[in-house]
Amino acid sequence: MIIGVVGKIAAGKTTIAKFFEERGFCRVSCSDPLIDLLTHNLSEYSWLPEVPEKSEPTRDKLIEYGRYLKETYGEDILIRLALDKKRNCENVVIDGVRSRGEIEAIKKRGGFIIYVEARPEIRYERLKKRNAGKDKVIKSFEDFLKADEAEEELYHTSKLKDLADFLIVNEGTLEELKAKVEDIIRKLTRT
Repeated sequence: MIIGVVGKIAAGKTTIAKFFEERGFCRVSCSDPLIDLLTHNLSEYSWLPEVPEKSEPTRDKLIEYGRYLKETYGEDILIRLALDKKRNCENVVIDGVRSRGEIEAIKKRGGFIIYVEARPEIRYERLKKRNAGKDKVIKSFEDFLKADEAEEELYHTSKLKDLADFLIVNEGTLEELKAKVEDIIRKLTRT
């Protein structure tokens, strides 16, 4: 089974993927292949597109290189690479799915899409708490809104909601989020 998790910055994509991982899924992010290629961490792949010059995987660099790969190798390149990295897994959850082409690649393989959303204020607070290296350029709520808007312009993330099989509004506790994920897992394993 393949599950793709879509949503805006800090909506809870990785947390949802980790809940699937706790249930035996192999977890991979769409950005993992980009990070691996940029940092030359290549041993887990059976094939690779061209390898770029080694560099730090900042948010801007990931976006720029991801765009280049999609234009050169097709909209589904990150899904193909992510699934290759986890090729020995029966069930895979892919976090950070960001485009119609990536969603279609997952659905074409019989997979399902979860769209997760939360208000910008909640997402900004989460982003500050997670303190990820790729987010270090975001220093204020205004910076966050600009990054959010830039990502929306690039990926049209909110339009992808219509392609999802499941919608999660993630504005409560971790326990509430986990219960929503458990409900989805129950529905999927019943079919």
